[in-house]
Amino acid sequence: MAFSRVFSDPPSKSIFKTFAVMLLSILASLYFLHCLTERCGTCIPTERRDTGPVEGFYASKVKDFESLRRKRLFQKWTSTRPLVMRHHSLIHRLESVRQKDLDGVQADGHIFQADVKLSNSLDVDLETGGSYFDTGKLSALGDGSKKLPQAIIIGVKKGGTRALLEFLRVHPDIRAVGAEPHFFDRNYDNGMDWYRDLMPKTLEGQITMEKTPSYFVTREAPARIYAMSRDTKLIVVVRDPVTRAISDYTQTLSKKPDIPTFESLTFKNRTTGLIDTSWSAIQIGIYAKHLDNWLQFFPMSQILFVSGERLISDPAGELGRVQDFLGLKRIITDKHFYFNQTKGFPCLKKAEGSSKPHCLGKTKGRTHPNIDPEVVQRLRDFYRPFNMKFYQMTGRKFGWDD
Repeated sequence: MAFSRVFSDPPSKSIFKTFAVMLLSILASLYFLHCLTERCGTCIPTERRDTGPVEGFYASKVKDFESLRRKRLFQKWTSTRPLVMRHHSLIHRLESVRQKDLDGVQADGHIFQADVKLSNSLDVDLETGGSYFDTGKLSALGDGSKKLPQAIIIGVKKGGTRALLEFLRVHPDIRAVGAEPHFFDRNYDNGMDWYRDLMPKTLEGQITMEKTPSYFVTREAPARIYAMSRDTKLIVVVRDPVTRAISDYTQTLSKKPDIPTFESLTFKNRTTGLIDTSWSAIQIGIYAKHLDNWLQFFPMSQILFVSGERLISDPAGELGRVQDFLGLKRIITDKHFYFNQTKGFPCLKKAEGSSKPHCLGKTKGRTHPNIDPEVVQRLRDFYRPFNMKFYQMTGRKFGWDD
């Protein structure tokens, strides 16, 4: 009696139920895993979306593109140095696009084209370890905004300002307007909104820059920049004032071949040897006089003087000082430069947003005319006391009188 109560059901029926439950569980698990591999659509009939003519053009390419883009992003992201990690938000943004429904991408061909552009914007230089993110393309994402410059190259004309700006633009955290705005000397009446609109869009952590060499010799410029922001960092590229004056004259001569000789413009009276300081080519080189004007508004700690000579002989060294001054990591190093024997100047192995070598244009590095050595010596004697004062003010000897 007790035995029959314990085994009220036949043993074979209980085992069959257990086996059936286990089998169903296994089948459900396999189906679930099958769906996770995105193949459910091949097993269960679904209603086909009518995506129109776009699908016919893109459908065959989207899947291949998705696979290729994932591989490229992963390879670039894992092979670059920590610098790229600061741009991980962009990569995450791209990954979020990848996660969108494939049908949605097929339904809009513009998204496919935009993804191609976004992938191409992730150009990383693996040879040097530097990042050449074209943030101009990134602004198309809606990120970034136009800001007033936090740093300005204010001088000097024919000192090497263009070379410095081009070198700095290699840095991923620097965005600079290419043309000289001349806002604080010629276009100030246009207003700050006009000036801001000239600037490129920048992301968080990037520095906006511009360069206009004539600011250094413009009397109103210090007060106007101070009114914009008292924290503005100022950079001045200086050069041997005698060589700078001859270079200035050479540039003018290339545009106006009929101007008087350098010697006749240098002196008010050649017989007495009185230098004509009203000639701009001479006046610009009196650096101590112009610096006095800037020190009325800005402390020396906010002004960096770059040697135009060392910018040629040791560009990485001078760029290191500039990056430190701007509070940026030293990304630009010797690896970015090579010396062009023909031009006599250092050139970039790869310029901003490019994979090709880049040198300054034909207007840079013109051959200077032969100047009477006596005139050159008189100019050196004229500039010497101003140079000594300038060395004292800046705390740096530039070696122009050695």
